[in-house]
Amino acid sequence: MASPFAGRRLAHWLLLSGICTLALLQYHRILYAEQQVPLHITKALDRCHSLTVIPGPPADFHARSASDRFQAGTRPTILLNARIWTGEKNGTEIIEADILLDKGIIKGIGHISRLLSRSDVAERDAVVHDVKGSWVIPGIVDMHSHLGDAPLPSLDGAEDDNSNKGPIVPWMRSFDGLNTHDDSFRLSISGGVTTSLILPGSANAIGGQGFPIKLRTTSERSASSMLLEPPSTINSSHYDHRSPLHWRHMKHACGRVYSNTRMDSIWAFREAYNTAKKLKESQDAYCAKAATGQLEDSEEFPEDLAWEPLSEVLRGRVKVHIHCYETTDLDGLSRISNEFKFPIAAFHHAHESYLVPNVLRNTYGPTPGVAIFANNARYKREAYRGTPFAAKILASEGIEVAMKSDHPVMNSRYLLFEAQSAYYNGFPENLAIASVTSTPAKLLGLGHRVGFVKEGGPDLVVFDSHPLALGATPKQVYIDGIPQLESPFTVEKPKKLQEAPKVPKFDREAEDAVKYEGLPPLLNEKNRLTGDVLFTNVENVYLPDGSRISHSQLFHESVDGETFPPSVLVQEGLVTCIGSCTQEIFMAQAQNVTIIDLEGGALSPGLVSFGAPLGLEEIQAEKSTNDGTLIDPLTAVTPKILDDGEGGVVRAVDGLSFMGRDTLLAYRAGVTTAISAPVSYNFLAGLGVAFSTGARHKLEDGAVVRSMTALHVHVGPGQGVSVSTQIATLRRLLMDGERHGAFQRVARGKIPLVAHTHSADVIATLITLKKEIEHHTKTKIKLTIAGGGEAHLLAKELGAAKVGVILNPVRPFPLAWESRRILPGPPLTEESQISRLLKHKVTVGVGILESWEAQNARFDLGWVAVESGGKISTEQAFESGTVNLVKLLGVEGERDLKEADGVDSVLKGELVATVGGDLLEFGSKVVAVVSSRRGFVDVF
Repeated sequence: MASPFAGRRLAHWLLLSGICTLALLQYHRILYAEQQVPLHITKALDRCHSLTVIPGPPADFHARSASDRFQAGTRPTILLNARIWTGEKNGTEIIEADILLDKGIIKGIGHISRLLSRSDVAERDAVVHDVKGSWVIPGIVDMHSHLGDAPLPSLDGAEDDNSNKGPIVPWMRSFDGLNTHDDSFRLSISGGVTTSLILPGSANAIGGQGFPIKLRTTSERSASSMLLEPPSTINSSHYDHRSPLHWRHMKHACGRVYSNTRMDSIWAFREAYNTAKKLKESQDAYCAKAATGQLEDSEEFPEDLAWEPLSEVLRGRVKVHIHCYETTDLDGLSRISNEFKFPIAAFHHAHESYLVPNVLRNTYGPTPGVAIFANNARYKREAYRGTPFAAKILASEGIEVAMKSDHPVMNSRYLLFEAQSAYYNGFPENLAIASVTSTPAKLLGLGHRVGFVKEGGPDLVVFDSHPLALGATPKQVYIDGIPQLESPFTVEKPKKLQEAPKVPKFDREAEDAVKYEGLPPLLNEKNRLTGDVLFTNVENVYLPDGSRISHSQLFHESVDGETFPPSVLVQEGLVTCIGSCTQEIFMAQAQNVTIIDLEGGALSPGLVSFGAPLGLEEIQAEKSTNDGTLIDPLTAVTPKILDDGEGGVVRAVDGLSFMGRDTLLAYRAGVTTAISAPVSYNFLAGLGVAFSTGARHKLEDGAVVRSMTALHVHVGPGQGVSVSTQIATLRRLLMDGERHGAFQRVARGKIPLVAHTHSADVIATLITLKKEIEHHTKTKIKLTIAGGGEAHLLAKELGAAKVGVILNPVRPFPLAWESRRILPGPPLTEESQISRLLKHKVTVGVGILESWEAQNARFDLGWVAVESGGKISTEQAFESGTVNLVKLLGVEGERDLKEADGVDSVLKGELVATVGGDLLEFGSKVVAVVSSRRGFVDVF
């Protein structure tokens, strides 16, 4: 069906084309006429002609023999035997060939002898690498990043991505705040990211201009030298029409921005564009007078430095990127685009875009693309209806999808994981790889530069496995033909990881996401089985065994000439048979037993989540949906009524809520137990709670696994008082055994003290304090470090002191000064943080930061095993997400009435059934949760 705005679009462009054609004819007439033309008209026509130029590469761009970004002295590079995903043919073209990089670009793709015949590389000492069939893809393009403008580690006054000068600031430019010393550049490159669009923040309705950059450090070391195809106005207030016109980029943000209502924001847009429209119209009127020779000598071309960027939007020469979530906002900006007749390049975040593809199509001009997260949602009301199936649904509607990081909201080093996650949830393979390469390149108007492996392209990434395989890691990254990784470390990956993973089907789930407008039911009472359940074709079984996870591989067995598949029988939530189960299978055929074929899948221990406030927080940014934050006795006066013998220590169990969407999504992804501490941003956090993620309310049997677990404190800078004051307070509370109940239990070794910190210096002080307390009390105390960004620096000391560490996040990120000395892992370092700690016998757990991340816990653990190259077994990976967390967080400690006792009783029988592989494998799908704790099986 044709857009109702098509006729108006055509009329508008015909009118503009007529004016431009008239001006161009007059321009050429004057150039070649014999009569003398007034100089002011010649200059005016010259300026007016510049308004007709369309952005894009010059006509001879593809014939270039060297990149304008070529760094003198760079040796040619030859990659032999590459398996190349080119980005061509809609991302379906894969070729096996050699690649020649020279003069900052790809000079040829094909057989090496043919490539050499076209170049003088042999005379210039080429570097030759046989990549032995490794996957090579274009450099990853992140089309929504704040690298450099929100630099890490985060420091007061370091952020430069938002203006506080009002809701409309189109004159602001992101690169003016670009900090070239951001620690993230090196890390992002190590993940294969070569190009990023640096956008202003979202505090303003129109936040200013964005700029694409290359991430490599140049010899000049300046922000300007990192810019990719910068507009000529970078060094001038006026466009030089003799230079190629490059695309410009503008950031908009819809919804309630700059403390305004939506009505305020939409009016701010309309008022701003009306101002820009008047400027454009005055320029067009000036050019019409010049074209007819009616221009007075005193008349000057209408200029306004502040509004010029928006007038260029109206001329269709700016890629507009709109931070937008909900349908009402998408629709509002669609109306604005039609009212003022400008196209939109992409909606970013766009959590409800999958529900309203026609709203996207109704924008002015070509249908915008969308730049989205794979799983990150529900952190505010606008994102509450987000679904992991958005990319799949949008692709089926013909909408172009790019995955983005919003760095440092998410670590852009792992942008590829967003594509992998989207692929896992049904996004086609070709489009998933394209979503971080060719699709963003095209949406940015840079497809001639980046996003494809073709002659003239400058950026490549060589991977150690298929790009969509979990844990795929660059072996080398080339930016402008220059290798970026010095002595990269990689591990040999299994052969099966060299092909695209086979992933489950989520057609029904995607349909439900649309049917229920992003809020499908996540638990169904009809699918809760209390009778016997027989799982057949079970290939692997992982079970808790004390403080370890044991593994059994099952095989088909023959009895009396009949072959039986390996099976597991569950009765009232309890596993009663593992193996051939021949008798049980005969009984199942005669009785009312539910049979579930796992198709070579597995039964694995239910995972434990820790670090995010699951059960205490539903929508992070909406206070009314959360338990709230604590009064901190070090920075505020604690009411006397709270002094209850526990020293005013709060219990998370009292604020616990069930049936939250992130909690249930975690449950459906194999996380059966969550351990949460009270939400605190200061010193004292309180006593944690362990609960079942699949329970409906607190009074349900087995809902609360342990009402009080470890005592949590935050130690480090930024807590309102000095670190030395915090340590002094801990010393006093642990030494004083008379009145501070929770601290007294820590001092007696009854429950662990969990100290949230990243700093190696704080960790060293805590180890010293532990020894001091133990000397005083003559009792061993349990200390756990949560966070642990710099814990690897004290791995030996932590092991000797028997202090456990919960890495949170498990893949390190130098967000703050206290975590700047991370151990990044491959390809930058041979060891990762977790492998270094395990080598020194430290008990390690894996945590998360935000509630939405819980559903990815299984892949976090799988990544741990894959990244280690076999040094960390699947069993050890499971342990870091199950029994180790139970131990480190005190869930097996003091027993409350009717509560489970010991690690086994907390976890044993809480099993997760998956088809297509075990729980940590990328190709598996959770189909059931077996709960002995609650006596049933939930089937999904």
